[in-house]
Amino acid sequence: MKALILVGGFGTRLRPLTLSVPKPLVDFANKPMILHQIEALKAIGVKEVVLAINYQPEVMLNFLKEFEEKLGIKITCSQETEPLGTAGPLALARDKLVDKSGEPFFVLNSDVISEYPLKEMIEFHKSHGGEASIMVTKVDEPSKYGVVVMEESTGKVEKFVEKPKLFVGNKINAGIYLLNPSVLDKIELRPTSIEKEVFPKIAAEQKLYAMVLPGFWMDIGQPKDYITGLRLYLNSLRKNSSSKLAVGSHIVGNVLVDETAKIGEGCLIGPDVAIGPGCVVEAGVRLSRCTVMRGVRIKKHACISSSIIGWHSTVGQWARVENMTILGEDVHVGDEIYSNGGVVLPHKEIKSSILKPEIVM
Repeated sequence: MKALILVGGFGTRLRPLTLSVPKPLVDFANKPMILHQIEALKAIGVKEVVLAINYQPEVMLNFLKEFEEKLGIKITCSQETEPLGTAGPLALARDKLVDKSGEPFFVLNSDVISEYPLKEMIEFHKSHGGEASIMVTKVDEPSKYGVVVMEESTGKVEKFVEKPKLFVGNKINAGIYLLNPSVLDKIELRPTSIEKEVFPKIAAEQKLYAMVLPGFWMDIGQPKDYITGLRLYLNSLRKNSSSKLAVGSHIVGNVLVDETAKIGEGCLIGPDVAIGPGCVVEAGVRLSRCTVMRGVRIKKHACISSSIIGWHSTVGQWARVENMTILGEDVHVGDEIYSNGGVVLPHKEIKSSILKPEIVM
């Protein structure tokens, strides 16, 4: 089997992290976002993953070379010269996706994190005999999204309603698809949307089916959702493989700590924290609802909550960092500094407090 991951554009919503690496390579729970998906695909027998990309393909490929060998899966790029939306890339990658087997292929949106029940999806796809299967997830506020209206018993999709004013349902497209090769005949090589142009056509022919995603789902393409996604992901680890989570008197709730990280005396860490490789957390530090990426040093008695600390940054003694502060790569926050929602570009030194959410150039 094969799979296409829609990598797309510049990742502007996750800046300043995406100023250092393309968005799919930003760490989430101590590994690049896209690796969560590639590992899930590999686990159910996908042999080749195609990345649909229009930005820095060489950076992506160089990085993924080592994982190609480690995981034993072929990773190639299909590069757009202009942005092609969410369906155009499938037409562009047609020759890479179609082979003589006639097997269906997966398409995934690279920002989506979930438990990836891909095996169940293959079984669902075979059972209904339609042309395409999509995953849907239940949300509390469907009016912010495109809602999928479907028959509950069979999963057959009736229609799509974009940002409904009146309640028509609470299931939205989760960005994970399994498509027969014949779907490619419906897609032209131009900028086009799979959600707005291709799927409604297939639904009109009564060949589109939706499976409700078990477990959690999050689009982690922006900081607030990234932090929420981390909570949901760690919660899922607690249920499914709790041995990966940290334990100890200094740990509260679900915490993921890389084995090469060092944690000092008298810290209180958690809930919902990820600490990456090579990090040093000095004595008396308090961390909650945050991600601390590779090579970060957090000095004594600093306090960090609801924030993302980028690679190789330092946070000074007694500093307080909170309210969706995002430090890009190699940012140095001085001792006793307060950051309230500061978004700091890479390679900066912060010598005075950031009292209200702002971007620090």
